[in-house]
Amino acid sequence: MATQFELRTSLVEWPALSSAPVPPRSDEDLVRASQKGDRAAFGELYGRYARVVHAIFLARVPPSAVEDLVQDVFLHVLPRLASLRDASRFGGWLAAIARNRAVDFHRQRRPDHELDEDSCGEESSKFPVNRGGDAEAVFILEVIRSLPETYRETLILRLVEGMTGPEIAARTGLTHGSVRVNLHRGMQQLRAKLGGSVKASEPAEEAH
Repeated sequence: MATQFELRTSLVEWPALSSAPVPPRSDEDLVRASQKGDRAAFGELYGRYARVVHAIFLARVPPSAVEDLVQDVFLHVLPRLASLRDASRFGGWLAAIARNRAVDFHRQRRPDHELDEDSCGEESSKFPVNRGGDAEAVFILEVIRSLPETYRETLILRLVEGMTGPEIAARTGLTHGSVRVNLHRGMQQLRAKLGGSVKASEPAEEAH
């Protein structure tokens, strides 16, 4: 029979043990769980990767189409997760699917639905780039979208989605070196187009 001291000790220690923080599951663990039908795990993957997919589309399609395409990609990915043999490659695999979906989006658009410059500007003005609808942020986004595709995707991940260099590398499957080069060269071109007025700090060193 337990003594009063042992009972008091167990009651004191038990809350501390039960409230110990549970470390977050790795992406690979979440992918494997999702492949077995764990919808909560897939929800966590969505939370971690939605910004990446969002940025990929924002770099390639009209802003008004971005949100629907993000949802479309994740609905497309869920039943196809079983085909992914290497769970560690989920980020690059997902990014490739999103890029291909952006290509399909443009292929499927009828000529009479092509937006002229005025309508593109109108759509962009409705997009909350800085979550506040700031006109300067909308203008900078349009300038970023005029850069080469490789640079604009990485810059949007950094400047719009707020991801660091290492996060971008981890989530997209790009190497740290590629991210660093894309950010550095992209920022150079962005500053040149803005006449050196861009105030964003140089992010390239973060990708080490």
